Amino acid sequence: MAVVVELTIQPEDFDLGRVTAVTSDMHIELERVVPTGGDVMPFFWAKGSEFEEFERAVRENRIVEELEAVARVGNRVLYHVYWGDTVSSLTTILTESEATILEAHGNNPWTFRLRFKDHAGLTEFHNLSHEEGIDFHVERIYTLTEEETGVYTFDITPQQQEALIAAVSGGYFEVPRRTTLQDVADEIGISPQAASERIRRGADTVLRKVLLSRSAADLD
Repeated sequence: MAVVVELTIQPEDFDLGRVTAVTSDMHIELERVVPTGGDVMPFFWAKGSEFEEFERAVRENRIVEELEAVARVGNRVLYHVYWGDTVSSLTTILTESEATILEAHGNNPWTFRLRFKDHAGLTEFHNLSHEEGIDFHVERIYTLTEEETGVYTFDITPQQQEALIAAVSGGYFEVPRRTTLQDVADEIGISPQAASERIRRGADTVLRKVLLSRSAADLD
């Protein structure tokens, strides 16, 4: 099942981020197009005021062969960047993990919304990024079904979801607790041992996939 991940990444960890991080005044947004060549990030919007200074600094970067202003709309300019000898491997990682860039914008840091065909693609993205020393922070992971319905199961079983709902609504995780494990088990009609197992496994899955907004290494 297709999975979407929202993450933040520092500009120094990929070419477009490094090249455009020349002024704090400019906000960059990746143009969502499907490139016909090998470049994953050939077009981007820049929003700000000091465009001449920005363009001069970008063109002076050694990995930029050419920067072309394609369109100007108000205080936004659409650029086409022609890459030279790039050094970042993020483009390669996105390609090898078959990621689709749904959204990418920022300055410091950047926010990416990526779609993978399945969790295996996300795992490959994570592993390749870790090998190349590219650090990112996960903000949210969800399936397309969860995004469409607004109901997030986080890949937990219906039994785990039932146990977690009973535990949270009863105040099992509050300090001090307002309910006991026995009470939760009685509410859903199972033994305390089974309730404990469902709560722990369900909570672990949710924390790893959604609430854990630390380094990508924590997703191991």
